[in-house]
Amino acid sequence: MRFLGNVLAVIVGLIIFSVLSILVSFGIIGMIAASGNEEVTVKENSILHLNLDGRTIVERTNDDDLDLSIFGAAFGQPNVAGLVNLKKAIEAAKTNESIKGIYLNAGMVMAGQANLLELREAFEDFKSSGKFILAYDEAYTEGGYYLASVADEIYLNPMGGIDFNGYSSDILFFTGLFEKIGIKPEVFRVGEFKSAVEPFILKQMSDENRLQTQAFLSDMNDNALKSIAASRNINLDTLTKVNNQMLVREPEDAVTYQLITDLAYEDEIHAKLREKLGLSEDDDISTINATKLNSTVRSSNITSPNRIAVIIAEGEIVSGNADGVISSEKFAKEIRKARKDDNIKAIVLRVNSPGGSVLASEVIWREMKEAKKAKPVYVSMGEVAASGGYYISAPADTIVAQPNTITGSIGIFGLWFNTQELLNDKLGITTDVVETGELSDFMNPTRQLTEVERNIVQKNVEQGYETFISRVADGRGMTPDAVKEVASGRVWTGNQAIERGLVDVLGGLDDTIELAAERIGAGDDFRVVYYPQQKPWFEELISDFGNNVKLKMLKSELGENFGLFKQAQKLKDYHGIQVRMPIEYIIK
Repeated sequence: MRFLGNVLAVIVGLIIFSVLSILVSFGIIGMIAASGNEEVTVKENSILHLNLDGRTIVERTNDDDLDLSIFGAAFGQPNVAGLVNLKKAIEAAKTNESIKGIYLNAGMVMAGQANLLELREAFEDFKSSGKFILAYDEAYTEGGYYLASVADEIYLNPMGGIDFNGYSSDILFFTGLFEKIGIKPEVFRVGEFKSAVEPFILKQMSDENRLQTQAFLSDMNDNALKSIAASRNINLDTLTKVNNQMLVREPEDAVTYQLITDLAYEDEIHAKLREKLGLSEDDDISTINATKLNSTVRSSNITSPNRIAVIIAEGEIVSGNADGVISSEKFAKEIRKARKDDNIKAIVLRVNSPGGSVLASEVIWREMKEAKKAKPVYVSMGEVAASGGYYISAPADTIVAQPNTITGSIGIFGLWFNTQELLNDKLGITTDVVETGELSDFMNPTRQLTEVERNIVQKNVEQGYETFISRVADGRGMTPDAVKEVASGRVWTGNQAIERGLVDVLGGLDDTIELAAERIGAGDDFRVVYYPQQKPWFEELISDFGNNVKLKMLKSELGENFGLFKQAQKLKDYHGIQVRMPIEYIIK
C-alpha cells in the first residue's frame, strides 16, 4: 500500500507541476505577446541579426511569428523560420538607411538546396546596396556553409569545423525487418525508376535508383561549388578538389583553402561588428531580428487592383481538410476562391511536395486546370515538386524551378502488405471469412493475393500512370510518348528538367511573381496576397499542444529510433494508389 501511495503521490505531483508550468509559461507568453504589440522602430546604426543556426526553413511562418525556442522543452515547438518572412526582412534591411549590415548565423541551418539558393540570392541582392554581411558560427554543415559563403566575411570558432565533402544520400530499407517479423510486401508499379517502394522490397538501391540519385546529387553539388567559388573568388577546379578529397579537416584548413576569412571567437566577432559600426569598445551593438523588422514594413500597393494570389502548397498530398499538409479539399477550395475572386488577376502556386495520394492530386489538378481557363496560372517549385507535386503543377501556363529543385518522378505505384505469416506463425492468430461474392474479401491482408486481385490492382496502377502521363502531356504541350521518355518515375533537378521540357524557367518565387505581374501588364503596380490564411501563432500553439506533447514523449522514449518511427508511421498514408517520389532521401 505504501508503494501505491508513493506512486500516486508522484503522479499527482507531476500533474500539479505540469499544470503550474503550463500556467506560468502561458503567462510569460502573454507578456511576450503584449510586448509584441508595441510599435517597433529601427534604431540608427543597427544590424539585422539572422540567427538560423539549428532552425528549419519552411515556406512561410506567421507574420506575427515569435521565437518560441525557449519554450521548446515544454511545448515541443519546432524552431522554424519562414523563407518568405526572411526574404522580406532582407529586402527591408537593404533599403532601410538605419541598418548598416547583416550578422548571419547559419551553421546548422536545416533546409533543402532550393530554399538555401533563394536565401542566397536575397543576400546577393542585399549586397548590391554596398552594405556588409558578416557570418560566424561554431560549426557549419554543408548547407550552412553554402548559405554563409555569400557573406563578405566568414568566421569560424577556432575549435569548430566545416562539413565540406560533397553530398550523400541515405535511404533506409525495411526488407530485413519484414522478413524477421513475417510481413510480405506486394508492389504494383509502372516505371523502372519508381523507387518509392524499394525500401520495402530491396535491401539496397536498385541500379536505376542509384543512377538517378548519383545524377541529381552531382548536379546539386556542382551548382553549390560554382556559387561558392564565385562568392569566395576561389578557382573552381581547386575548390572541387578540396570538396572531393575533404581537404578541410581542421579549422585551420578552412583558412588555408580560403573557405573562410579567419578563425575567431564570438567576442572577437562582436568587436569586428563594433568596428564596422564605428562604435567604441564599451558601446552596445543595436540589433533587430527579422520579425521585428518586418513589423516596421508597410505593405506597398495595398490599394492596387492588380492582385496576385500566392498559394503555398507545402507537405505531402492527402485527401481531406487537414492542416500541415496539402489536403485536397482545403487546397482545391483555396484555388477555387482565387479563381472566382475578380480582384485576383493571376495565381502562383508555390509547390514544395514529394507527392502522395493520386486521388488527392487529381482533385487539385482539376482546380488548377479550371483556374487556368479563368486567369494566368504559374507554378514556383521549391525544394521538391515531384510525383504528385509535379502532377498538380502540370496545368500551369509556366513552371519555374530552381536549378537544384528536385522534380519529375512521373510514375505511380500501389503497395500492399501480406501479414499472414506474422499473424499465423509469429503470433498464433488465425482468421476465417464468409463471403457473398467472389471478391467480397478483396485485398484481405491476412492472406496472399490471388492472381485476379493482382491483375485488378496492376491494371488500376497502369491506368493511373496513363492518366498521369496524359495530364503532363496536356499541360506541357507534349505528346504522351515524349513524356514517357522523361517519366518512368525518374527524379530530375531543375537544371535537368528544363532541358527535358518539364520546366520552363529557372528562378525562385519572386521571379515567378514578376512573370505573373508582367503577364497581366501590372508592371510594379501589384499586390501579393498569400493563401491559405494562417492562424495567429497563439491559436496555432494551443491547437497543436496535444500533438506536440505526444510527439515529445515518443521522441524521448525512442531516441535515435524516432526517425524510423516517423517513416514507419507514414505507411498509414499509403492507402490507395500513390504518386510519390522515392521515400525520404536524406541528403547530407
